[in-house]
Amino acid sequence: MIVVFGSINMDLVARVPRIARPGETVLSRRADSFFGGKGANQAVAAARIGQGGPERVAMVGAVGNDPFGMACLKNLEDNGIDVQAVRITDEPTGCAFITVDETGENAITVASGANMALRSMDLPDSLLSKASVLVLQMEVPLADSLDVAARARRAGVKVVWNFAPPPAVKERAGMAELLEATDVLVVNEHEALAIAGIVGERMGDDYLKAAAVLAQDFGSTCIVTAGAQGAYAVSRDGTQVHAAARPIIPVDTTGAGDTFVGVLANGIAEGLEITPAVERACAAASLSCLTPGAQAGMPRREALEHYLAQA
Repeated sequence: MIVVFGSINMDLVARVPRIARPGETVLSRRADSFFGGKGANQAVAAARIGQGGPERVAMVGAVGNDPFGMACLKNLEDNGIDVQAVRITDEPTGCAFITVDETGENAITVASGANMALRSMDLPDSLLSKASVLVLQMEVPLADSLDVAARARRAGVKVVWNFAPPPAVKERAGMAELLEATDVLVVNEHEALAIAGIVGERMGDDYLKAAAVLAQDFGSTCIVTAGAQGAYAVSRDGTQVHAAARPIIPVDTTGAGDTFVGVLANGIAEGLEITPAVERACAAASLSCLTPGAQAGMPRREALEHYLAQA
């Protein structure tokens, strides 16, 4: 089983001619609502790709006792996700405010709400004992995520940690603690360089060298997602794998990174080697960019297999 410990949001999305600069107002014809939150997105991506496969997905999170919260719960259930460990709180459901420009690029502001009420104890040992992979991000309390990661490692569960948004940790000791609790680290180019800098390794703009140092020093596999360049996985022994991105004309890149993480987690849970797991995750991320909304374009297993067969 794949267990996702993380955020659940409602996304409010406006399409604009360009992303607003500080102090600028940009008009949009309408705003649309979509289900989101990095945790929920990754759970949905893993669940959709797992349909027809052996792995189930469980979500551990928190929502408000409000219409957004109830809709988010129903959406997770509709995607076949176990939501018994999602807690309903007095805080409002998290919301993300997203603007998407004509090229498909986006800018995002998140109001965390109920996500900040999530606690390590919300993941019961009875659920953790069924897990083979635990997926974490950075939109819920960091101390609780770290405690959950430590519990998972002690239980022999592989920890896939997406350090996004970048953690508010500036000291080497704190960052080292996070990295040492991680089996598979997923970051983008900028995050890889920033994390390497925090642990005392200045790499200029060489994100692959940063990934290699992080993997070697902390014993994890470091995967760097690099947009149109695809993704690179660097193991502790320095072995490097590159998965190319498919050429596409993006409609909306929101959720592409979460699609990558969810599909990667499914591949790891199903026992794939790192090369096919990363290749499959890259292809799924490309597909997700063809439809507006974080979750709407996340492919199901049959669609992804058909897409891969067209290579």
